[in-house]
Amino acid sequence: MIRAISGTVLSLEPGGVVLNVSGWGVFVHLATAEPLPVGSEVTLATHLAMKKDGPELYGFIDPHDRAFFELILLVPGLGPKTALSLLRRAGRQQIESAVAARDVTYLTRVVGLGKKSAEKIIVELADKVIPHKGARDDADADVFDMLTALGYTDREARQALSVIPTSVSGRDERLRAALSATLR
Repeated sequence: MIRAISGTVLSLEPGGVVLNVSGWGVFVHLATAEPLPVGSEVTLATHLAMKKDGPELYGFIDPHDRAFFELILLVPGLGPKTALSLLRRAGRQQIESAVAARDVTYLTRVVGLGKKSAEKIIVELADKVIPHKGARDDADADVFDMLTALGYTDREARQALSVIPTSVSGRDERLRAALSATLR
């Protein structure tokens, strides 16, 4: 099992990055929405998934994100693509806090899961995750509703929420941060 990979970023591709590892161009699916600079040296914590059409490598800047990704894979019916998609829509700490609080509304509206999937994740993982104090702002559901009322699609609203720094708290401040991030 490949648990880490180090190399130079050759190129950015949709959903991941190509790393030069000892002369090999290795594609790694990334959980982060932030692109890595081309030419930079990186080390990623990885998860290797063996599929019938070949192996796939999933990379994480933070090893805790990999651990949570692997925890999501324990939920029946959820695979690596779904787990990675969850981590792209909302950060690990926000999802962990929502799961620990058994907040189906947050998982369905902000993260974008279906109700049954959200409930399944809560049932399977609620006792296995540690909530992070202040990681998930309860105002996110309100901010999501405001963004959609302003004409944002659900996807655009989720993207705007995902780029808000965790240091920003309160409904009005989070709305301002989401709006300013989408206007850039």
